[in-house]
Amino acid sequence: MHVNDYYSWGAQDLSNSTRDNRPATPREVPVQRGMLLEDVQSGWVGVVVSLETIGGMRVLGLEDARGKVKSFPLGPGFLLEGEPIIVTAPRAKPRLQAPRISRSGSRVVEQSPARIAQASRLWVEGTHDAELVEKVWGHDLRVEGIVVEPLHGVDDLAAAIRDFGPAPHRKLGILVDHLIAGTKESKIVQEARAVPGAAENVLIVGHPYVDVWQAVKPATLGMASWPVIPRHEEWKKGVLRTFGWPHETQADVAAGWKRILEKVDSYSDLEPDILGPVEHLIDFITAP
Repeated sequence: MHVNDYYSWGAQDLSNSTRDNRPATPREVPVQRGMLLEDVQSGWVGVVVSLETIGGMRVLGLEDARGKVKSFPLGPGFLLEGEPIIVTAPRAKPRLQAPRISRSGSRVVEQSPARIAQASRLWVEGTHDAELVEKVWGHDLRVEGIVVEPLHGVDDLAAAIRDFGPAPHRKLGILVDHLIAGTKESKIVQEARAVPGAAENVLIVGHPYVDVWQAVKPATLGMASWPVIPRHEEWKKGVLRTFGWPHETQADVAAGWKRILEKVDSYSDLEPDILGPVEHLIDFITAP
């Protein structure tokens, strides 16, 4: 080649060529047990058998074919199947969000669409019963579209059931206070169960307590047991008197119940003798 031909090339811009020939930055690879790596500097080849933190440094152990283990700091300087890599700490597994649990112990149904109230009903004796059921089982009942209604007494339960007109698409679940064999309540329930259509479409269950207040565990209120109230004294007012709370009027009783209900946070604050009956009623009403 003639010398002038050499100089005819002129000044060359080598920046692009230099930039293209630069070695690519090694990719980062999270370490995994059993990964076969080679330490570039020492030539040591082994599988990953451990990952420890020593003196604040993450160190992995590589076991060679003879079973000997050697430690290397996590980072660059490794080959994986001949490719230079940077070994990084294992990726943390995403933590699954624990399902929200309702007060009744069931899983909360998130973003449940509003349900039109079904024809079936859950009856309880009084307002306090309804408020307790709503506080603990309210989410479950709203999901199913079930309405809780207080009866304000069960003395004429059979007539109430006849007026309701139970049917397969219109079921009744009824929670009765103090439902014990031989009591007035047991006789009322026996008559109610004889109403035409009640046998298949009405479920009546009860709890043994004089009043639904007693379904709240005494420990929930910080006491060993519910007080024994003389027969001549109205039970709720006697309880409030024993507590040292205002108790003379119905307004006092309502305020006292509110204080008791505020202590109830979930089904665990209630006695088993009411949990089973209420769950049974809900299952009965919502069954296809």
